[in-house]
Amino acid sequence: MTTAAAERAVLAPAPAGLDRRQVHAVAACYFVASFAALGLPPFLTAILPGLGDADGSWAGVLYIVPTVFSGLGAPLWGRLADRFGRKRLLLRAQLGLTVSFLLAGWADSLPAFTVALVLQGFLGGTFAATNGYLAAALEGSQLSKALTLMQGAARASLVAAPILVGALSPWISPHRQYLVMAVLPLAAAALLSLLPEPACPERPEKAAASGTAEQPAGSLKLLYALEFGFVFSTIISFPYLVSLVEERMPGVNGTVTGLLFALPHLCYLAAAGRVHTRFADRPRTGMAVGLGFVALGLAAHWPAHSLLTFTLARLLLGVGLTLGLVCLSVLAAEAARGRAPGRMFGSLEFVSKGGAVAAGVVAALVNGAFGASAPVLTGTVAALAAALLALLSRRSHR
Repeated sequence: MTTAAAERAVLAPAPAGLDRRQVHAVAACYFVASFAALGLPPFLTAILPGLGDADGSWAGVLYIVPTVFSGLGAPLWGRLADRFGRKRLLLRAQLGLTVSFLLAGWADSLPAFTVALVLQGFLGGTFAATNGYLAAALEGSQLSKALTLMQGAARASLVAAPILVGALSPWISPHRQYLVMAVLPLAAAALLSLLPEPACPERPEKAAASGTAEQPAGSLKLLYALEFGFVFSTIISFPYLVSLVEERMPGVNGTVTGLLFALPHLCYLAAAGRVHTRFADRPRTGMAVGLGFVALGLAAHWPAHSLLTFTLARLLLGVGLTLGLVCLSVLAAEAARGRAPGRMFGSLEFVSKGGAVAAGVVAALVNGAFGASAPVLTGTVAALAAALLALLSRRSHR
């Protein structure tokens, strides 16, 4: 066989692409499946007294249980997706959420509820499964646009889900809403079953053995380091934002606090598309600038004592959040080229969840030792360190 023929043999089974309507369907499935996962944890303090935890003391621990087990399970599910098909493992994730939500809604004790949350994390992992599915069908700019859209679905769900749960609470308790929310991932699985299974190209390691594989374009080490630093620096301000706002502005309305919490995510929904267009060809620059805005926004929380100054701080954080998430999507699309997507996005999910868990633990420690402003200052330092890494990687890339 000639060299040209060998190259054609390797390149022949290219992934079957998805059209725009199918990508939007995948995003809609991720959005609805995320409702219970993102909307119900803020109500754990209202759920736990009915399960025997009178003062809700286990809320902080249970809040991160799905995150921990989602991160632990993601690499395994990613490898299985590369072996048995990305669509199958994406359907498994949606059905896993359905089962875990049903168990959580029917749980009548704290141990049973905890088991349901463990299963939610381990059997779920819809974000990594969704990204692996998309990466098997798309590449380059198309993939980074799709990943940006998935982040938009996550932000929209993060904003809308707590509002819907709160609106339903007078009629259905947050605990029993798990039973209602189980319908959503089940419906998502039904819709996803109609979408195509991306063609499975030759595994990168096999192609490499034949000497014909294209080298991956993006650095995994850089991607993982920036992902961890970005997630850590942004998440660390979330757990104690409400207490910081109430400490600085006594008597503030709960709706106002909720809007301040949601403001950075609303910035992403408003500007992500334009940011992708502007920084698709220079993601490392955008990452450095974004992390700089994250540091600036977090630092601005420290002197904030009024609605105006808190709003400005949250808007600065929103600019950084948007730049960072979009540029991480572009870097992930670069890194996915020539690699098994399930394994890569499973590992990326593990790193991301690790950053979130580390942020929660550090936030609790520094808040207890130094007060509610300490987490945002700690996040400022972490964001500056990650911004420096992005700047150095930009120089080395050139």
